Amino acid sequence: MWQIPARHGMGAGMVNASSDKAPPPARAGGVFMAIGTLAGTVIGGFLGQPSIGFLAGLGGGAALHGAIWYMDRRKR
Repeated sequence: MWQIPARHGMGAGMVNASSDKAPPPARAGGVFMAIGTLAGTVIGGFLGQPSIGFLAGLGGGAALHGAIWYMDRRKR
């Protein structure tokens, strides 16, 4: 067997041992920023401070988003 088996669409330069295993899908952490912003604005509106609620929700959502990103990055 002196011939290399066909790789169906993959040229000789594109053959890679790691190309057979697909990486796991990335997690979506941006939803926490959106929900945090909306929830913070609504809660802040009930308390008479919608701007502070907006910023607090945005900060909390960004913190959760960063945590999800960090955990997903460590997995790869």
